Amino acid sequence: FLLLQQLPAWVVGIVLVMVCTLSTAAFDSLQSAMVSSASNDLFRNRLNIWWIRAGVVLIIVPTVVIALKAPSVLQIYLISDLVSASVIPVIVFGLVDRFYWWRGFEVVVGGLGGILTVFLFGLVFYEGDAQKAANLLIISEGLYADDWSVFGAFVAAPVGSFLWGFGALGVRLGFQYVMAKKSGRRFDALDRPVGPGFTPDADGVPHTVSREEYTDVTSDVEIVKPAGKFF
Repeated sequence: FLLLQQLPAWVVGIVLVMVCTLSTAAFDSLQSAMVSSASNDLFRNRLNIWWIRAGVVLIIVPTVVIALKAPSVLQIYLISDLVSASVIPVIVFGLVDRFYWWRGFEVVVGGLGGILTVFLFGLVFYEGDAQKAANLLIISEGLYADDWSVFGAFVAAPVGSFLWGFGALGVRLGFQYVMAKKSGRRFDALDRPVGPGFTPDADGVPHTVSREEYTDVTSDVEIVKPAGKFF
């Protein structure tokens, strides 16, 4: 920005147009990817196309609100970093083959719980002031606040996401255990995955194998890894 102040107006105009074009293109791709991922992972692409289009429109609402409320681009990056600190740890945890019992339900609850934990941390830190706790969610004081609030928020987000995730795991397993006993079937929620794409290690823990290991390259039938479960 300091450099732009020294350049002529026509150069600033070209840079502004290019920046807006690149930002719009990136947002458009991210917006479509978010709705597409939600439709595929949560609903297995069974939603009507009009519900998906409505989801694209709904995502614009919080985006516009954040853009209007944020005084700087840095704050928008900090908000996205805080959301990532809440969501990414529980996602990466589920990518480890050893933790095959971790499902999408725990990821969703853990991610949302991490954000809620930041708000709860703000309530404790600011002695019950809900307004300041809510402002902590959007890092309104910036990265270099005069206290430890921002540091605490970025610590509370991943820790809270794991706590909520494991809490959701306990609730899901408890619900599935009760339903299994009620219906008279075997409780299999903690069974190791079986089928194409899984093979046990020496310690009995399954791991994902490559396509070349379990697919006959001369066959016309392609075997793929089974889709994971959400609940």
